[in-house]
Amino acid sequence: MTHATEEQQQVRELAREFAERELRPHVERWDREWALDASVLPALAELGFFGMLAPEEYGGMGFDLPTYVGALEELAWGEPTVALTLSIHSAFAVSLLLRHGSVEQQQRWLGPLARGEVLGCLALSEPGAGSDAAAVQTLARREGPGWVMSGTKKWVTNGRIAGLAVVLARTDEPPGSRGAKGIGAFLVPTESVGYDVGEREHTMGLRPAEVVTVQLRDVRLGPEALLGDASAGFVYAMQGLDVGRLGIAAQAVGIAQAALEHAVAYAGEREQFGQKLRTFEGMQFKLADMAARVDAARALVAWAAATPSTRASSAAKLFASETAMWVTTQAVQVFGGYGYMRDYPVEKLMRDAKATEIYEGTNEIQRVIIARELYRGA
Repeated sequence: MTHATEEQQQVRELAREFAERELRPHVERWDREWALDASVLPALAELGFFGMLAPEEYGGMGFDLPTYVGALEELAWGEPTVALTLSIHSAFAVSLLLRHGSVEQQQRWLGPLARGEVLGCLALSEPGAGSDAAAVQTLARREGPGWVMSGTKKWVTNGRIAGLAVVLARTDEPPGSRGAKGIGAFLVPTESVGYDVGEREHTMGLRPAEVVTVQLRDVRLGPEALLGDASAGFVYAMQGLDVGRLGIAAQAVGIAQAALEHAVAYAGEREQFGQKLRTFEGMQFKLADMAARVDAARALVAWAAATPSTRASSAAKLFASETAMWVTTQAVQVFGGYGYMRDYPVEKLMRDAKATEIYEGTNEIQRVIIARELYRGA
């Protein structure tokens, strides 16, 4: 792993300072109340975190991927929901507009997205289309020069608070006849008539996240809503997931680092049998294994960000998320009975960690992708 540049270190420090000052003191309350304070996202916007991957010409920061994932890790150390919100916004709304948006689409959306005036979300999954993302049933049918969209989208993170949704919908005729090659990606303003947000989901972890079902009821869109090629939306979504999985991997490392620090501190304070827990060899071995796995996950994420590819993103997401789950489970064990109580921080981190093994493609799917990439071209 290469050493961090001066800019990367400065961005990490800025994100850590923000997390320590503005996030960490409130995480237990946000978990209880199922919501971030209203001031959090504007504060992130003021510091430029919504524009990390947007070019400077649109008011963004123009960060490279290693700098970006470093910032997400530190923010996740403070509150994982914040890192998730920014990851989805950046990987799908910003990145896909940069790669496939027309000049007009970029001029309309990238500035507001970079400044945090508009939050982006992805509407991909459906009741019958989770791991099998190509099985989407939402329809976008042509009507005159534009489109009319109908369908149901599940587990839309940021779905209630976003101003722009990237929606995947079938464009083939008859629907489903072209499989993955019959899907388009659309830029849907969430203020559109027929974009209806349902009740939020009650999740095990990441409780401040706005995860909702979205009903699309004959949403009328102009031709400018189509992103790129009407038959290439699935490919675009997979490209977004390559970036998104790096963000989730960074989030997982931040969760694991937070759990490790809590465990180290507790083992240095708690006494049993007249000794600090940290003096017992069994505890030392446990903490050492936790630290080694966190270091390894961070190095893999940094490598994947520096040499981006589908295989690297999947490997980083797979390893970092399983590291987060393992490390947070060990942290609960370090705390013993107290670790199982809501009064202590590690049980929340354990609940948050579990999600990283599931969204942006389950870890079972990541293993399929990695194996497929190993044999690609053979």
